[in-house]
Amino acid sequence: MAKGPDGKNTSGRGLRDLTVKVKTARGRKASSTRWLQRQLNDPYVQRAQAEGYRGRAAYKIMELDDKFRFLVPGARVVDLGCAPGGWCQVAVPRINALGDKGGKAQGFILGIDLQEVEPIAGCVLKQLDFMADDADMQVKEWLGGKADVVMSDMAAASSGHKQTDHLRIIALCEAAAYLAFDVLDEGGTFVSKVLAGGAEGELQKLLKQRFTKVANVKPPASRADSSEKFVVATGFKG
Repeated sequence: MAKGPDGKNTSGRGLRDLTVKVKTARGRKASSTRWLQRQLNDPYVQRAQAEGYRGRAAYKIMELDDKFRFLVPGARVVDLGCAPGGWCQVAVPRINALGDKGGKAQGFILGIDLQEVEPIAGCVLKQLDFMADDADMQVKEWLGGKADVVMSDMAAASSGHKQTDHLRIIALCEAAAYLAFDVLDEGGTFVSKVLAGGAEGELQKLLKQRFTKVANVKPPASRADSSEKFVVATGFKG
C-alpha cells in the first residue's frame, strides 16, 4: 500500500484527492475552466514540462515514429505549422540534425509557421504561408533539394461548430498534402492530423493514389475524447 511522506496511506480516497481542482474565476468561462483543469491533470502535459518539450503534442509524433520509423538519421524533414516546436524537438535527435551521432548520416529539419518560433538547436525555422503560390519552390530552396518527410500537426482555429471545424482542418490537410506532392522525394512520407467527421474520404482517396500505403492512427498521446487522428502515408510514388 502506497504511503506519503508523513507515513499515511495514499490509497483510495486519498489518491482521488490528488486531482487538481480549478475554481471558476470571475470572467473565465466554464469551458476555459474545464480546459485548464484537464491540462493541469494531463500526464502528458506534466511529462512534457518535466522533459523540456514545448507541448504534449511531442509525444504524438514520437509514438507515430516509433510505429512507422520515418524520422531516420539523414532524413530531410519539413514540419508545417511547427509552432510551438514540439515536433521539431523530437525530430532533431532522431534524424541526427546536429550531426553528433558518429557514423550516422546527418539530417535536416525545416520548421515553417505563420508566426515566429523560438529557436531550436539543429532546426531551421522560417516564417512562411505554406499556401502561397511559390511556397513549394521556397521550401525546396531552403532544403537544398527535396524532402523525405512532410509532417503537419496544424489545426484551424476552433469555431465551436464541430462540422465547420472538421471541414477547415480537412482543407488544411489537403493543402499540406499538395505541398508534399511538390516537395517530397520518391519513397517519402506524409504525416498529418485530421479530424474524423465524414469529409476525409476524398483526402484518403487522393493519398492512396500517390502513396503505396496509407494508415489512419490514433496514437496513445491523442486524447480519447478527441476526434483527432493522424494519417500516415508512406512510399510516395513521385
